[in-house]
Order: sequence, then structure tokens, then C-alpha cells
Amino acid sequence: MSGAAKPKRARDAAAPANGPSKEGRAAMKVRAEELHAEASVGRPPGKAEAAVLAKIAEMAAPDRALAERLHRLIATAAPELVPKLWYGQPSYARNGKVVCFFRSGHDDKERYSTFGFTAEAKLDADGGLWPTSYAMTELNEDGAAALAELVKRAVS
Repeated sequence: MSGAAKPKRARDAAAPANGPSKEGRAAMKVRAEELHAEASVGRPPGKAEAAVLAKIAEMAAPDRALAERLHRLIATAAPELVPKLWYGQPSYARNGKVVCFFRSGHDDKERYSTFGFTAEAKLDADGGLWPTSYAMTELNEDGAAALAELVKRAVS
């Protein structure tokens, strides 16, 4: 079999030829800028929240309404969480570590937005199984109440 081309492994065939996708490279650039901004000495208090509110304001409907409602819900349910951008999307952190986040479906080119929790959230359940993210197309009163309870539990 000398001289014959070796078949590619399935993993090689599925990987992008030139590294991360355009969207992936953009997300990495945004995250690098966020880390640089966080490391800036003497940044004024509230600058991170202002960046989150600006991001929410530029979102397309209905994601903007979802993100605005979530922002208010989280501020009420867990006022100790600090808003900050994380990969260009609104997130909420304690001691600098993200606990929960919102991902715009429109920005991600998905059919729904996502509200999720990181490993920093204290949601561990008996039986070793619990959800860490939720698909969202709207947020009714029952959904808002359920998320508020989850956010409270996440920081307990």
C-alpha cells in the first residue's frame, strides 16, 4: 500500500480546515477584549453593568425583551450577582466567576435563546442529575417564577 493516500480519520474530516469558524474567532476576540477590560486598573464601578445594558439594548426583538426581563429578575432574586459580559453576552457573576448567563438565539443564529448556569451555580440535585440550561422563546409568569427560584438556589 505504499504510495497510496491514507484515509482521513472521521475526526479529521469533520474539523474545519483552517481552525475555528468565523463566529468562533469573533467570540474568542470578544472574550479577549472582555478579559482586558476586566483587568483594567481603576475602571469605574458600574461599567460592566453598563456594557451589559448596552448589549441588551442592541439585541433584536424578542431577545431584547427576554434579556431585559431576565436582568430585572436576576437583580431581584440575587442582588449579589454582578452583571458582566461573557463571550459578548449578558452574564451574572459572584466573586468574578459567572454563575448564570443569557445567550441570544438571534445572535447565535439559533431558533431559541438560552438561559444557563455554569458549574459555579449550586444546583446539584439528589440523584446526580439536574438541568444547566433552558431554551427560551418567551418568559411567562410561571417561567419567570421558576427561573427566579433557580437563581436564588444557584447562589445559596
